Amino acid sequence: MVHKTRDRRARKREKEGGQAFFVGPSEGAKRSITMSRPELTAPAQYFYDAAEAKKYTTSSRVIEIQERLTERALELLNFPRDDRPRFLLDIGCGSGLSGDRLSELGQYWVGCDISRGMLNHAVEREVEGDVLELDIGHGVPFRPGVFDGCVSISAIQWLCNADKSEHDPRKRLKTFFSQTYRCLKRGAKCAFQFYPENARQAEMIASSALRVGFSGGLVVDYPNSTRAKKYFLVLAAGPPDALPTAKTDEANDYANMKQDVIGRGGKNKFKHNSDFGLGVKKKRKGDKHARTIYVGSKSHPEGKGKAWVIKKKQQMRNRGVKVANDSKYTGRKRKERF
Repeated sequence: MVHKTRDRRARKREKEGGQAFFVGPSEGAKRSITMSRPELTAPAQYFYDAAEAKKYTTSSRVIEIQERLTERALELLNFPRDDRPRFLLDIGCGSGLSGDRLSELGQYWVGCDISRGMLNHAVEREVEGDVLELDIGHGVPFRPGVFDGCVSISAIQWLCNADKSEHDPRKRLKTFFSQTYRCLKRGAKCAFQFYPENARQAEMIASSALRVGFSGGLVVDYPNSTRAKKYFLVLAAGPPDALPTAKTDEANDYANMKQDVIGRGGKNKFKHNSDFGLGVKKKRKGDKHARTIYVGSKSHPEGKGKAWVIKKKQQMRNRGVKVANDSKYTGRKRKERF
């Protein structure tokens, strides 16, 4: 009877848009399917165990998403273009994927996370920033006025869960925001990307930040898109400042552009986008021999060469992934026709 009840609950959850997980009668462990919202499955320190942390860290899709969101968060901090590195706090740094991108962009950072499995991977990968294990619901134990800014990717929505009987989401949010405010320099900004479960939760998170002295509000990129919509809580530790402009044109934004294809034997020509420096290729319709080719990005509008390929291969080796040895053919561009 217990198993039938659980099956009914699982089917009901799937109809409501989530995914089910099953609890065995003896071991009490997660089985079957990971839910679309991991914070509803288990506390972060248990959900991101060693196996889940490894899967998360080695996923090329996760790495790409983390890089895009980190770039956007850094853009929302709106630092002056003086080529001076800033000292940033990365909340919920995980295995250091967002920190890797911060280092590539010339910033110094310190990260914190509650998952020991994630932090172990960060240490194994020898990330450039320092990492420490803590529950941000208990605050962030840094000296006052230390950081030039703060970023967070997909972390603060976990504070809205009461994983223990003594957990009160509103009190945990208040503790987190008040101590984050304390460790920032006067006028420093924060960009927290998060996934609210509903509008009420987003309002609760934003209002908790404003009550402790922050100014700012929510910036929603691509508000009319179900797939690409992203929430950023942009705050300033000081006087009110104008909120950054949200992105609305998903089709023309480099972060959401898909690869185009050309037919076999077609010419590989780029049409550069003046706004983003993005390489865009034409598509020949009706060619059954069409194949996917490289599309330039914001960072590499002309394509990625041998040095980039060698760097990425080394990163994969550092993660424990077996890759082919380097040779004189590494990174060599293929001809258009075979």
